[in-house]
Amino acid sequence: MSFEKPQIFIEALIFASDKSITEDEIFQVLSDIMEEPLKIEGIREHIEGIRNKYQELDLAIELVQINGGFQFLTKKDYYQVVNQLQIQRSKKKLSQAALETLSIIAYKQPITKLEVEQIRGVNCDYTVQKLLEKELISISGKADSVGKPLLYSTSSLFMDYFGINSTKDLPQINELKSETNTIGEQTE
Repeated sequence: MSFEKPQIFIEALIFASDKSITEDEIFQVLSDIMEEPLKIEGIREHIEGIRNKYQELDLAIELVQINGGFQFLTKKDYYQVVNQLQIQRSKKKLSQAALETLSIIAYKQPITKLEVEQIRGVNCDYTVQKLLEKELISISGKADSVGKPLLYSTSSLFMDYFGINSTKDLPQINELKSETNTIGEQTE
């Protein structure tokens, strides 16, 4: 391996780091692999060269100094498109607990969190919060019972997400039951 181009090594280190990398960390890594390691001033010069290279080219990323170190980030001009990707990905991933909670809310709405917890048998605070953040459920009012707990219902985004027009389009419970799933012996 040739160590003639330390700028490329520095660029690779910044790129490969999952968080910002400091000049000292770069110095430590280069000291371990180079016979004549760069001084901190040399590292700074190369970092500035990398920064200039990415500013001159028409690229979606740039080298940014952040949290005492350096990191490649998407340029602010592309925030909207990257943000949309994050929204799409976050909406697609639902845990088993979220699916169970969402199903209960969809079939029993409007329903309180306590009623969901009684059906599931576990605390649902986190799951309900995540479903609210993903805008798959919404607060639809308050119950008339003691303490006036919040009522939850599915949102219009829920309908879009599952490709239905209303909750009437959800499969009926008797359609979901499978007679092939039995435990033990069947008696006639």
